Amino acid sequence: MGSASFMKKAQALLRIRNQLARECLAELLSVFVLMLINLGGAAQMVTTSKTKGDYLSSYLAGALAIMVAVHTGGGVSGAHLNPAYSFAVCLLEQFPWWKFPIYVAVQTLGSFIAAAAVYVLYYDAIWHYSNGTLTTSGPRETASIFATYPADYVSIANGFLDQVISTGMLILGVLAIMDTRNKPVPKGLEPVAVALLVLAIEISMGSNCGCPMNPARDFGPRLFTYVAGWGAEVFRWVEGRGQGGGWQ
Repeated sequence: MGSASFMKKAQALLRIRNQLARECLAELLSVFVLMLINLGGAAQMVTTSKTKGDYLSSYLAGALAIMVAVHTGGGVSGAHLNPAYSFAVCLLEQFPWWKFPIYVAVQTLGSFIAAAAVYVLYYDAIWHYSNGTLTTSGPRETASIFATYPADYVSIANGFLDQVISTGMLILGVLAIMDTRNKPVPKGLEPVAVALLVLAIEISMGSNCGCPMNPARDFGPRLFTYVAGWGAEVFRWVEGRGQGGGWQ
């Protein structure tokens, strides 16, 4: 009886009643889950020289991460996960503009924290694979674990077009899946449908730039690599670097 009473008091004390705070925490956790699995798949591929993972396994990790992330916070924050999606629903007047910068900040923070968690998880592997040097190019680069980089042949203009088309396809697909006036996805299977959409885009449009399609997914981990020791080179367009894993 005493234990049950203590638990009820603890739950009442920890319960967050402010709706915006609840949404921000849900979005933060959703993005963290998304990026932890997504970047983990890339880290496993890179640090094992593709012996325990390849681009397909990395893409699968990213797509399945979407499914888990939507289930994690979809009922509270809507699990936007992506500033591009938040921007789109603001344009469609389905989301208030005043929340947009808050969601973007939370999404970026969630990505940054997830990158830090993956770095800690794969710390030994990263340093072993890189021979003790954190580089952004060359045969032992590890920056592509955390952020996507264009293939050698991709120009800035082509890279920009690549992201416009792939991100546009993502937003169009998600809006179609979530539109109840359209041919509906069976209730509860929306996260699976979005995950399959992401996988389809990744395996059809991933070779140019690695399919980031998400400003928070790219900027948060890229900022982490900057402060963690990879340096300002992570923000430069440099030839000779591979693509990291997946969207998202």
